[in-house]
Amino acid sequence: MPALFAPYDVRGVSLRNRIVISPLQEYAAGRDGVARPFHLVHLGRFALGGAGLVFTEALAVSEDARLTYSDLGIWTDAQIEPLARIAEFLREQGAAAGAQLIHAGRKASVQRPWHGYEPLSERDIEARDEAPWPVVGPSAESALPGWPTPSALNVDAIKRIVENFAASTRRLRKADFDVLNVHGAHGYLVHSFLSPVSNVRTDEYGGDLQGRMRFALEVADAVRSEWPADRPIFYRLSCVDDLEGGWSMDDTIMLARKLKERGMDVIDASSRGLGRRGTPVVFPRAPGFQVPYAEQIRCEVDMPTCAVGLITEPDQANAIVEAGQADFVAIGREALRNPNWPAQAAVELMGAQAYESHWQPRWGWWLVRREASLDAFRSASVQESSDG
Repeated sequence: MPALFAPYDVRGVSLRNRIVISPLQEYAAGRDGVARPFHLVHLGRFALGGAGLVFTEALAVSEDARLTYSDLGIWTDAQIEPLARIAEFLREQGAAAGAQLIHAGRKASVQRPWHGYEPLSERDIEARDEAPWPVVGPSAESALPGWPTPSALNVDAIKRIVENFAASTRRLRKADFDVLNVHGAHGYLVHSFLSPVSNVRTDEYGGDLQGRMRFALEVADAVRSEWPADRPIFYRLSCVDDLEGGWSMDDTIMLARKLKERGMDVIDASSRGLGRRGTPVVFPRAPGFQVPYAEQIRCEVDMPTCAVGLITEPDQANAIVEAGQADFVAIGREALRNPNWPAQAAVELMGAQAYESHWQPRWGWWLVRREASLDAFRSASVQESSDG
């Protein structure tokens, strides 16, 4: 059995393999933040395609925590039941159902990517009746030059946001998800508290590393207190800012140790997000460029990790798990290109018998016979050539 397809138990949840579908923002919700049939079909494809764990996109913990007007949310009870249907379907197809929580912080109130992915403005009111809303952060430091200056959160407002994470976790518990993921990366609110580049506070939520970690750890405590003891929590981190004077790998190691003490189960190891935006532009990046972060955390903290970032080939993914660089590999855009990537990877790594063992039975039955027919044809062609 290839390492990529070895089952894995984390707390009381059994995963059929090590393949995780990353949270992927689809910008397909209405202003109510309620999941639509699109989301059921979109996420359901990945479970049908053989993934072990499928995460929803990042779910906003309050209405003003969204990136765009089209993000999903979990700030109201009306959003529970449509998400519960998704969780149920994912499990019926053999995948664990995961959900991610987010507060976008100073990167909230933006356009959808295809409208420009810039802060909302008067033009968006005229074009789509989409007015900007006030953004918040640890300090009055804008996310990028020319972006709105956020309001620096006072302590009472910070406590309310921590409670929003707790309340959203309660709703996801009611929706019966198996795995939780806290988005603490990519320049959103949790990450912006961590980094000295974006957090210039002088109170208990700023200053030294202990102060800057306080909010992230309070969020961890809040979600763990509301999440069942037999269900795991992933915590996504930007392991480095890659900016002068920014968050470092040494800081990540320290934070990961604290998160482990607070009952976080897996570090989802990403990077960057405070400087120039990586999503809408092209950077030269090598395959698996973030895997070393997952490997270092796994080694130094003795904690399971999930590697993510340009993991596209089955051999590459299997080698990461086999070498002990990470316990899980997450794919995102590659899954958009091919929702059956996990099942197809099984065939590439194990041969045609994987059609019957790792594909949906109603598909595998046909595909293994098609492969046998093709093999018979190839063998006959070789024999004819040798006879000739």
